[in-house]
Amino acid sequence: MKKLIAFDLDGTLALSKQPLDDRMANALADLLDVCKVDIISGGDWPQFEKQVVGRMIDRANLSNLFIQPTTGTKLYRFIDGEWKAIYAELFSADERKHIIDAFDKAMAEEGLDQGKTWGDRVEDRGSQVTFSALGQQAPLEEKDKWDPDHAKRKKLQARLRTMLPDLSINIGGSTSIDVTRKGVDKQYGLRKLLPEAGVTADEVLFLGDAIFPGGNDYPAKEMGLDTIKVDSIEDTRRVIETIVLVLKGK
Repeated sequence: MKKLIAFDLDGTLALSKQPLDDRMANALADLLDVCKVDIISGGDWPQFEKQVVGRMIDRANLSNLFIQPTTGTKLYRFIDGEWKAIYAELFSADERKHIIDAFDKAMAEEGLDQGKTWGDRVEDRGSQVTFSALGQQAPLEEKDKWDPDHAKRKKLQARLRTMLPDLSINIGGSTSIDVTRKGVDKQYGLRKLLPEAGVTADEVLFLGDAIFPGGNDYPAKEMGLDTIKVDSIEDTRRVIETIVLVLKGK
C-alpha cells in the first residue's frame, strides 16, 4: 500500500508558476487526511510559498506535507506552527558564477539570447541555478508556445553538458533548465526524503508531467518508483480523487 504520494509542481499540480486552484487545494487537503504528501520541484522556497503553502486550506493536515524546493536539495516541514528548513545544500559562490557564465555562453551559441523576455532569465537558487528562456515573469501563453516539443532545450541541455560535465542538467517546467550538483536530480531528492518521511521506495507513488528521458521527473522512474505521467492539472486531480477513495476504503 502507498503511504506517500509525491508530486512535481508546475504542469502537474498547478500551471507554470501559478498558485494551486481551489479544486486542487481541496484535493490535496483530502489526500493529506489519508497519507503523506511530498512536492518536489526546481523552484525555490519563495515560489512554493506563493504556489502551494499560501494556498493550503485551514483543514489541511500540514504535518503530513513535505516540501522539497530546488530539486530536493532543500526540505521544509511544518513544525510547531511554522515552516522550518530541515536541510539545504548550497553551491559556493565560485560554483554559481561558473554555471551562470556557462549559461550566458551557451545561450549565445544557440541563438537563444535574443527576443523579448520578462524578468531575469537566469536565477540563482542557492542549491540550484535555473535558466528560464523567456524570463521568470513570462506570461503563461508565451511559455506554452515557446518550446512545446522540448527541442530548443534539448539542444541547450546537450551544449551545457559539454561545458559543465561535472554537474546535472535537466529540463524542467515549460521553458526552463535546472543545474544542480552531479547526481542531484529528483531521484537524489526523493532518496533523501525516504528516511525523513519514514517510508520505503515501494510505498511511494510519484506523479509528474515530465516523465520522459531528459525530463526532470524521469529520475523518479529510474529510481524504480511507481510513477504516473500526467498531461494536465485535471489529470492529476482525478488521480488524487481516485487515490483518496482507495485509501479511505482500506
